[in-house]
Amino acid sequence: MGVRQTRNGDWTRLNPPKCTSSNFVNFLISTYQACSCTEASRCLPGESETIAHDSVKRLLERQPHHTEALYNESKRLIRVDEGVLVIDDSTLDKPYAHQIELVTRHWSGKHHRVVQGINLISTIWTDGSAIVPVDFRIYHPDKDGKTKNDHFSDMLRAANERKFRPGCIIFDSWYSSIENLKLIRSLKLHWCTRLKSNRLVNPDHSHNHNVSEIDIPPEGRVVHLCQYGFIKVFRVVHPDKEPEHWATDILDASESDRKSFKDLGWNIEEYHRGIKQCCGIERCQGRKEIVQRGHILLSLLAFLRLESHRLSTGSSWYESKRSIHRSASSRFIASPSF
Repeated sequence: MGVRQTRNGDWTRLNPPKCTSSNFVNFLISTYQACSCTEASRCLPGESETIAHDSVKRLLERQPHHTEALYNESKRLIRVDEGVLVIDDSTLDKPYAHQIELVTRHWSGKHHRVVQGINLISTIWTDGSAIVPVDFRIYHPDKDGKTKNDHFSDMLRAANERKFRPGCIIFDSWYSSIENLKLIRSLKLHWCTRLKSNRLVNPDHSHNHNVSEIDIPPEGRVVHLCQYGFIKVFRVVHPDKEPEHWATDILDASESDRKSFKDLGWNIEEYHRGIKQCCGIERCQGRKEIVQRGHILLSLLAFLRLESHRLSTGSSWYESKRSIHRSASSRFIASPSF
């Protein structure tokens, strides 16, 4: 309970908020479909009266506009000098959103086409068992003028300020610009990424070639990346699609190391599925940007709650949600209300 100064200079005591962040996080964990403020107000327990949906809306508007709140919750689950950091983006589907702020057109890996949605760029920490979001940005250049690569560099600097010393930074080819690679090197960190087939490398001190044109043995090959320096590249051949070219600045990395980095990097795809299927991150119906941002932050806090429970009990995110509904179903079957 806080205080507020009135117009005449007197101080008055404010009533405590009827809906707290913990209330809404628990609501997101327990619900499957509707994640609106109205539905939350119907579910949240009130002491003497029903909570108005405006109370829930005001809660979302009060959430901080920075990601420190997420990191403060996540740091108890991480070890900054171990594991890896993985950075990638995902589109939160908003197919029927015509008036919602932050919604623009983005490429969706799920739909394999451009769709309407909100583009969320995330940094997760993982050691192979834990999957912990530690930072995020929302890509909306019309609002802040920043590109995805600007957000990428901002999150790298934030991780450095938070004393992260992971074994590697893993990211997709979209973020593998020379500027980003040099930034990682300046922070004294290592990286692993995929390269486009037309990236120029010099394999034999003669002249540059497309990485797809040079011979690369199964154990990888050290080459000079144009405008950067020496890296090690690997080629992964698939029977039904174009070869992949992976690269790292760890020159003594083996094919086994590359595969381990790839497997660790895949955890961010599991994370994207988790926040969408278990935390309702796509289902906010608020029109204003401030409401959408608040909902996204609390959805990520809900994911942290589920992940912490998984690490301590071994129960998956999906099983944890099903157990809530299973208990409610049992009570209704035992004593039906209609």
